[in-house]
Amino acid sequence: MNGRKLLAAALIASPLLAAVVPGAAHAQASFDLRIGAPPPEPRVVAPPPPRRGYVWAPGYWGWNGRRHVWYDGHWERERRGYHYVGPEWARDGERYGFRRGGWVHD
Repeated sequence: MNGRKLLAAALIASPLLAAVVPGAAHAQASFDLRIGAPPPEPRVVAPPPPRRGYVWAPGYWGWNGRRHVWYDGHWERERRGYHYVGPEWARDGERYGFRRGGWVHD
């Protein structure tokens, strides 16, 4: 197989593999995004009362390609054998890295 065909096969296969094993693929990733601007301080919002069968996913600052944007918290249906990890920003040298968060196998 020549280099061009191998590259095309890899580009086609990678999203398919990521769709099959999203938890494992995400667990291996370091940051989903790196930017130079630090996010604003998190907004202080009281979580709503507990809701049976659901987990509260708190709000967070995301990046829309030009600036930080606040995304409100929301309910996630509980998943047996998993726990929810919220999105987070972390300093990475001179830049800031963003991890999307999501469900992690216990």
